[in-house]
Amino acid sequence: MNLKELKFKGTQVAYAVICLRKLWLFSRGVSFEHTSDRVLLGKVIDENTFKEEEGITDESVSIAFLKAGDEVIVHEVKLTSSLEEAHILQVKYYIYYLKQKGIKTRKGILHYPRAKRIKEVHLTEEDEKLIENTLEKIEKVLSSATPPRVEKKPYRKSCAYYMFCYG
Repeated sequence: MNLKELKFKGTQVAYAVICLRKLWLFSRGVSFEHTSDRVLLGKVIDENTFKEEEGITDESVSIAFLKAGDEVIVHEVKLTSSLEEAHILQVKYYIYYLKQKGIKTRKGILHYPRAKRIKEVHLTEEDEKLIENTLEKIEKVLSSATPPRVEKKPYRKSCAYYMFCYG
């Protein structure tokens, strides 16, 4: 995949799993995260759990922190594991992104500090195909002039966009 095509944020990759409507709205600057107590708590945990570590942020990715040795290990901090499938894909996207930039990496670690749990994430060739398909899906969703329909999800009441979509 061409590096210039890696224009999506990790959040957008996660939203492609969580909710396509949220992905579309977020990508157009419609954001309710600033009104969500859960999002605020997640930011506080992220900023205070590994505050001595250095993260990486560029136009596409914002990784909580990286550990370097023989190869870079991506670390991401999340509030809960309730959306773990999306979290895993987001970490895999970060690994994929760094690999495309020529950085030696193939592993990430998801941190769930409140649960005192971590999960190792590895990137496989199959995962790379999944990421490429997800990026194509994101492109398709974002090319639409209107947002996708509201989907009833089990976690919708804790979503920052709940009142916008269901209110």
